[in-house]
Amino acid sequence: MCPRALSVRVLRLGAVPYAEALRVQERCVAALRAARRGPGQPLPVPVPVAAAAESVVLSEPLQPVYTWGLRGAPGAAAAAALRARGAALVAARRGGHITFHGPGQLLAFPVLDLRRRRLPLRAYVAGLEALVLRLCRRLGLGAARALPPPYTGVWMGDSKLCAIGVHCGSHITSHGLALNCCTDLSWFEHIVPCGLEGKGVTSLSRELGHHVAVSQVLQPFLDSFQEVFECTLVSSEDPGD
Repeated sequence: MCPRALSVRVLRLGAVPYAEALRVQERCVAALRAARRGPGQPLPVPVPVAAAAESVVLSEPLQPVYTWGLRGAPGAAAAAALRARGAALVAARRGGHITFHGPGQLLAFPVLDLRRRRLPLRAYVAGLEALVLRLCRRLGLGAARALPPPYTGVWMGDSKLCAIGVHCGSHITSHGLALNCCTDLSWFEHIVPCGLEGKGVTSLSRELGHHVAVSQVLQPFLDSFQEVFECTLVSSEDPGD
């Protein structure tokens, strides 16, 4: 891991369209990649100095959207049926099959330099699982667990509470995790979430027996992030500041 002196900018977008969260994430990735080029080397985009730090982009999807990664794209008929239910469809540059994102869900997109952190990709994914497990313990869900590979994410029994799907290019991470807080779980009934037959989906609200809003989870999530990735978190209003 890295020294705690390494800072990570926190961008809290609030409730925004999924496409907006992706746009902000890509700006952060481009900034971190450009910062590696060093003085005197051309930059692919204008990058303010502050934007060169590692980042974590936090958001709550404003509308329902189904996304998939390298595998599991829906066929034409299935895609039409999903759109008819009022959801958007987006192909994402991440690992994993089709899943759902929507209101009541915390999306966290860490943009970290794994080479600087000397962190293998599998260890990074395990770190994401570890931070969600810490969050669950903070909230009183001691039974939450991570499963051995090839499974990823955080589970309550046979139901997935938090899905993980990441991309890593030139040792820089993007995408990340989706934690169901007070998500309408009926949206998952129209797909095979993450391509896992026979597995269910759950939420913090269902497991704790009371409403848990995304806003209630942000601070304990950030506390857990800081502990697992051994960094100092710095609030930021905009990825270009």
